[in-house]
This record gives sequence, structure tokens and C-alpha cells, in this order.
Amino acid sequence: MTLKNHYPMTVQINSNYLEKYAKDYAAKASDQYFSSRQYMTGQDIVQLTNSTQVNFFIIKGLFELWQVELEKLKSNPYFDYRDITVHESLTQFMNVLSRRIKIEREHLEPLLEKAVQQSVTLATDPVSFYQKEIESAPENQINNYLKENKKYYKWHSQAILFLVDKAGFGHDQSAYLRAIAANYQAIKDSLESVNLLLATLGDIKPFDLDSYLVKNETTISNEISHPEIQVEDSNSSFFDQVDQDLPSVRTPEPTRQPNPKPVVEEQVQPVIANGGGTLDVAMLKAKFETLSYKGMKGVNGELVDNVAINQRFMFTKELFDGNADLLRHALKSIDKCNSFEQAIGLINARFAHELGWAEQSEPVHEFLQLIYRKFES
Repeated sequence: MTLKNHYPMTVQINSNYLEKYAKDYAAKASDQYFSSRQYMTGQDIVQLTNSTQVNFFIIKGLFELWQVELEKLKSNPYFDYRDITVHESLTQFMNVLSRRIKIEREHLEPLLEKAVQQSVTLATDPVSFYQKEIESAPENQINNYLKENKKYYKWHSQAILFLVDKAGFGHDQSAYLRAIAANYQAIKDSLESVNLLLATLGDIKPFDLDSYLVKNETTISNEISHPEIQVEDSNSSFFDQVDQDLPSVRTPEPTRQPNPKPVVEEQVQPVIANGGGTLDVAMLKAKFETLSYKGMKGVNGELVDNVAINQRFMFTKELFDGNADLLRHALKSIDKCNSFEQAIGLINARFAHELGWAEQSEPVHEFLQLIYRKFES
């Protein structure tokens, strides 16, 4: 399939690369998790990888299988599933079953492979992805389908969620498809950069965007062109509750155009000094060495476990474009550094310049102080 609206040149997708990448990613993630465990629970899936989108697409796959099982039961011709007592009992049983998810490796890997492929497709071509979601909705139930599935859309969700309960669309599938394409043209400059989204996959396996998107030199027009079409409650399911405790993702402000690098590095390179960014290592060290912080202590263990809740929200909102996945990825990458200098080099190379950090701002100061505490305090 050729992407026409999302890049300035025609771009051909390398589906073979994506299939192999997803398979390798699923195998590597499974190796890490199942090395010490026999099976995975629903709550484990929510935190399986640093990419919330991948995790939630796994859960979406389970939700769809769960619905298939329910329909199989209802299709039995010998029992009256329309009876209110049977209906209520069956619903309660299915909800209880959903909270007892227990998946072994051989059954998880296919779900994970599919989730990775869906996530990459969504990141790089949200119009096609969401149009296919509309096409998969049951006939005359598009709005109900979107309401039921909106919790699973973590990337570029503003391209489709505006259609939920949208008056005037009714059941007309073609109207929804046109609206998604038109809305994308209106908001595309405010969407998060593809590279920043795909960077959240890098802790398991780096994604090479150049290998996936093969660009041709033919310039095309900008006209719209549609691509081819924890508390258990017996009355609710795991799928109803799965998203309740996660912070909401802010819609990025249309303030700048990121200039992403095409390849996400797998290992932290020994970057010293400023890494081509704006943060000066020597000045930062001098600043933190001379300032006196009451009760200042070093950071033990992983950074992600030492970030207070209020800090997590501030860093996510102010420094990482509202992307909690990217914050977690940054902290995990910094943990792999060997010194404060190397950590600042990494921050400069990957985050500070691309995300437009203001060095003198309080969020940047607090974030860098946390890094300093890990390596120098």
C-alpha cells in the first residue's frame, strides 16, 4: 500500500520487515517475561512493555476473543439466552472469567506479534488504521463499537475519538471514513512524531523506520486521498476497568514540527559532553554541586521507581508531550548510562532538542536533579 497523505514523498511499506520485526519483538519480550514465570495475567499485560499502545492492543485482542466466546455460548440453539436471569448470570460469569486471565507463552506470542504490527501501522498511517477499525465495526453499530474500543487507542487517538457520539453521522460508514481522512488533514501538525512513538519499542528491539518505509523521489499533491478502505466488581469486566488507573494522554499542542532520526538505537552509546543538544554538562554539574538540597539523597534502583506521582505527571505533561510511554522509555534508557555525563549526552541527543526543553524551567531542573542524584549524589 502506498501512503499518500502522511509524508512529502510517496512511501512504500515493507511488510516483510514489519512481520519479521514483530515476530522478533514478541520472542524477545516473551524471553524476558517467561524466563521466571509460567503464565501471564491481565495486569501483567498492562505493564508488559514500555509501549502502552502495544500492551493495550494485546488486551484488545483478548477482548475480541472474549466476545467470540460469548457469542458461541449464545448461539447454542437448545437454551434460552434471551431469558433475563440467564442473561444476567452469563454476563456475571464472563466478567469473572475476564478477571482470571492466565496466558502461557505459546498463546501470548501471536497476540503480541499482532499488537506490534497494529501499533506500527497506527503510528505511521493513522488514517488507514482507523478506517479499517470503522470497517470492522458491526453493521449499524459504529458508534457503539467506538465507545467500546476507545480505551484501547493510545496513539493518534484524536484522529478518531472526536467521532464518538457525533450527531449527524448515524450509521453511514462512508461518512465516518471521509471524516477521519478530513480530520487528519486538520490535526496532522499537532500529532506526536512517529519517531517518538516508535522509540517506546526500543527497549525490547529498535525499530528501523527506514527499513519499513521505502521512500521514492516522486513528489505528490497534498490533496486528501483516502487510503484503501483492582477492585473486583461482579458487574464489570477486566476490560471495563483496565484503563481506569492510567493518566490521561494530553493532545499535543501544534507548536512545532519535530525532526526525528530514522533509527532508534538499541544500546546506549558512550555519548559525552553535550551530545549536540542544549544542556551543558559542566554547568549542570557545577550548579548541582554548589546548590544545597535539604535532605538530598541518592537514587537507588531504577529511576522509574523513584519518580513521585506528582513528578510523573509534571514530567509527562511538560517535558514529554503528554506521552507517558516516552517518559518511561527515557528513564529506562538513562538507567543504562554509566555516568551523569553520558546521561546528559543521551538526553541532548534524543530528547532535549527534539522536545524543545527550556533549560531554566522548573520541570527540566527537577528532572535533571533526579538524574544527578542517581549518578553523583
